[in-house]
Amino acid sequence: MAGNVLARHSWRLLFSSPLPMLLPLFRTVFFCALLLGGGFGLTLPARGQTGPPPAKTVLPGRLVFKLRPGTTTFPPALTATLLRLGAGAAQPKFPHSRPPGPDQPEAVNLGLIYQVQLPASVGVEAAGQALRKTGAVDYAEPLYGYPVLEQPNDPLADSTRAGGQYHLKNIRAYQAWDVTKGDTSLVIGIIDGGTRLTHEDLATQFQPNRQDPVDGLDNDGDGYVDNYAGWDFADNDNNPVREPGSVHGILVAGCAVGATNNGKGIAGVGYHCRFLPLKIYPSTPTGSFGGYEAIVYAADHGCRVINLSWGAPGGYSQYEQDVITYAAINQDVVVVAAAGNTPADLDFYPASYAHVLSVATTSATDERSANATYSRRVDLSAPGVQILTTFGNTDSDYIAVGGSSFAAPLVAGAAGLVRTRFPQFTAAQVAAQLRRTTDNIDALPGNAAYAGLLGSGRLNVYRAVTETQHSARIQQTDYAPERYAYGAGDTLRLSVRVQNLLQPLSNLSVTLTSLSAHLLVRQGTFAVGPLATLEQRANTSAPFRLAVAATVPLNTRAVLRFRLQDPATGYQQDQYETVLLNPSYVVVAANNLSLTLTGRGNIGYEGLNTAVGQGVSYRQGPPLLAEGGLLLGTSATRVSDNVRTVPGMSNTDFATLAAVAYLPTPPRADQEAVGVLRDALPTMAQPRAVGVRIRQHAYAWAAASHQDYVLLEYRLTNLTADTLRPLHLGLFMDWDLPGEAARNVAAWDASRQLGYVFDPAAPRQYAGVQLLAGGAATAYAIDNQAPAGTEIRLADGFSTPEKWLALSSGTTHAASSPAGGTDVSQVIGARLPYLAPADSATVAFAVLAAPSLAQLQAAADAARAHYQQVLPVRAAAPLAGVVLYPNPTAGLLRLTLPAGPTSVQVLSVLGQELGTYSLNQRAATLDLSPYPAGVYLIRIRNDRGAATYRVVRQP
Repeated sequence: MAGNVLARHSWRLLFSSPLPMLLPLFRTVFFCALLLGGGFGLTLPARGQTGPPPAKTVLPGRLVFKLRPGTTTFPPALTATLLRLGAGAAQPKFPHSRPPGPDQPEAVNLGLIYQVQLPASVGVEAAGQALRKTGAVDYAEPLYGYPVLEQPNDPLADSTRAGGQYHLKNIRAYQAWDVTKGDTSLVIGIIDGGTRLTHEDLATQFQPNRQDPVDGLDNDGDGYVDNYAGWDFADNDNNPVREPGSVHGILVAGCAVGATNNGKGIAGVGYHCRFLPLKIYPSTPTGSFGGYEAIVYAADHGCRVINLSWGAPGGYSQYEQDVITYAAINQDVVVVAAAGNTPADLDFYPASYAHVLSVATTSATDERSANATYSRRVDLSAPGVQILTTFGNTDSDYIAVGGSSFAAPLVAGAAGLVRTRFPQFTAAQVAAQLRRTTDNIDALPGNAAYAGLLGSGRLNVYRAVTETQHSARIQQTDYAPERYAYGAGDTLRLSVRVQNLLQPLSNLSVTLTSLSAHLLVRQGTFAVGPLATLEQRANTSAPFRLAVAATVPLNTRAVLRFRLQDPATGYQQDQYETVLLNPSYVVVAANNLSLTLTGRGNIGYEGLNTAVGQGVSYRQGPPLLAEGGLLLGTSATRVSDNVRTVPGMSNTDFATLAAVAYLPTPPRADQEAVGVLRDALPTMAQPRAVGVRIRQHAYAWAAASHQDYVLLEYRLTNLTADTLRPLHLGLFMDWDLPGEAARNVAAWDASRQLGYVFDPAAPRQYAGVQLLAGGAATAYAIDNQAPAGTEIRLADGFSTPEKWLALSSGTTHAASSPAGGTDVSQVIGARLPYLAPADSATVAFAVLAAPSLAQLQAAADAARAHYQQVLPVRAAAPLAGVVLYPNPTAGLLRLTLPAGPTSVQVLSVLGQELGTYSLNQRAATLDLSPYPAGVYLIRIRNDRGAATYRVVRQP
């Protein structure tokens, strides 16, 4: 669960002196200068990153999705949704990928991944959400484009002659070559910006595909025509040669596999190992980034090692992790990636994905370079400053460059040597050997502040190809309860599966320690015992036990350390896991309904950002809700909310005063969460503000009769000096039920004050909101596809007057049309007649879901009864003049009522309606004698509010 950071991120080629696109004028000048200077020894000093990084972009119109395991055909709901979106035919993303074998429990099936092209008018994020709601896919995600860095236009002005390849001495490559020089059959996939096949230090090093010569035919039947020299995945052709000025892939290739002992230029660490050039950056306007497609190709075409010298902070993607897992587990490939040039402690992808060797950058003195990323996810370090390598503007030029782009291929070359020296090793064993044979550099002055954050140490190739080492590794972690994060006071169990990767161990133990004061380890030992090579064992029967502290700062990332030890062999190694504590939202999931509640009043997600939040789902199914959140208003010009406004944007009226968090010992429910938010006071600068503080409280119960709803209670306090008259509070819910999201109907159950939605053609799922307390009910059903001229039209935004209309129209628009269904939203709310300065009122709702209408209604009845019985019954505002007597009563109950029309309901203790009376008189009598003895609820409502009273009927 660690590292699943969902923030948007930008991607870049990972070197601190970028080169791929010299401007045309300087390209000519630079080429002439290389000729005059012989092309050798030019040095481009490593520079720190300057300016904002280029943004990662969603490729327009492209969507990938993965069918659920066991699916052999497209379910009708998925097909219907694709048709509604106007998507082109779904194509297998990796039609030639190999399915996992029966002995590969951790492998993935890329055959379940498909790609579709969407019309220009359809947003990729929205389309992905629509596909997820069908319940037929594991995920639906955009594909991304990753721009190269801007290139310096005057490299000669700040360059000096390089002293040579100092890094080969640092990593002891010369001694390693006395043991093994690699093998021409060992191919390293260089997935990057293209190559120069005629360079004197690369011409003999690339691995051709002799089964498919260039003749216009797909001779080897792999789906790629004439892929003799590799492939360009950015432009989808067979030319992996880079464009003029785009040299990054050439620089990387030289570090890993530049020809050694040929009397020319430089020496690559891999010596005899060869490389497969796969170009992933476009040369045409229609091209796009192709990094992950290239990973699958490399894994399927014989690469035993893959190098990825690109990436970006944050932005976990399950699709990308699946591709990495396929290469590393299904195809047994060592995947090496650069840890980044962002000088901070952060997750960096793809380097931070599971099954990747993450490589940080060191200087000539083995100290962390100034721009190197560092973290617990770094596996090892390698030199990445002033690395002399092939340049590629001519066939005989070289340059010194810097960045983790060039540290990673040194490790990739070393991995090729290890695979040659130990051909029996799996990819996981090769990675373990490289980690265990580094030289520890934590004690160096420049590294003291980064101890444990630069991996196991600096690469030592000689040790990697000569030593016999011990190494075990935690291969799987399972948390119970399984959550994305944990709140204050939570307790959890952690089971691990440990595997011995190298030499046999006599008496392995695993000790768990928390490096955070906010996460406590109550039981942290696992006596594994003896483990043979590749043997595995788990502590499922006696898991680790942990507890979250009672007070935890918001969004705390607690680091756990697994210390693996075997005293008999002297083996000790640490491994780390990160757990998110007290995030800015909670997921109330004590029963069938899983509901995200944010600290700013949103439900499901943080506004339109579906990356923040876990949505609303039923029985772990697909999302039910596209967007949800509070609306608060007192006039057509004063409405506060954090939901959508103009297309693609959300309001940000509510601010968090106290972060929403779980109660560690919930007093009235199995799970409770509380938070406080407010909007601004109305001013000339903020005329839309209402001026209210809101305490939100969520309740959920696990008992069978209460498993289909979550209660949401909002206590409002008027912060202004004026009486708010009237005051409306409602929940905006944009429902998209599983199946066909554009075929939903909104209905209103007046007796239960319940607004709900369902698919009339396939009514297998119902969901809705019920008003439980707080004022006169309001309900407005919105057709999201309404044409121009409609009172509320979400296609052109959700304006303040439209929100006020939805809040203040009573129940006259509670149901939707047409009867066949459409894409619907609802606003279910309450009208408070007034709220005086400093006064408070409470409004309560139940959010419900069930597989049938009868079950939804039963859940609504249970929610109302439970709210009345377990939680305090509060009138939103006092109903002056109401008196009920005698109480208890033997049968006759006399009522004194305010003047004007009044509704009186008699309810059972379970919330079932027994009778409703419309009165317009000051005095009345209810005869309860026909009902058996017990407790009854009398609900009285008029235009000034509502109140519920308990009455005891005596025998």
